[in-house]
This record gives sequence, structure tokens and C-alpha cells, in this order.
Amino acid sequence: MAQAERDAGVRAGPTSDDHQRIKALERENRELRQANEILRKASAYFAQAELDRRFKS
Repeated sequence: MAQAERDAGVRAGPTSDDHQRIKALERENRELRQANEILRKASAYFAQAELDRRFKS
């Protein structure tokens, strides 16, 4: 009942659409953080490989 009132604009608070949008944004945020972590690790790996290559030459 309360959620229906929020959806209808009668009661203040997040609507069902707001909840769906928040969940989608949280999911996207989580995925972007994971991708960022992978890229950070890859960058560190390749930077170390480049240093190793320079010292061996």
C-alpha cells in the first residue's frame, strides 16, 4: 500500500522505478569497479614486465 502511494505520488519516497534504477546503477557500479581492478592489475603486470625487460637488455 505504501509503495503504491509512493508510485502514485501521494506519499514521499522512492518509487518502484527509482528502486529499479538504483539497482541497475549499483550493478553497473560493481561491474565497473571489477573492470577497474582488472585493468589496474594488468597495468601493474605490464609495467613490471617492461622493467624486467629493460634490466635484462
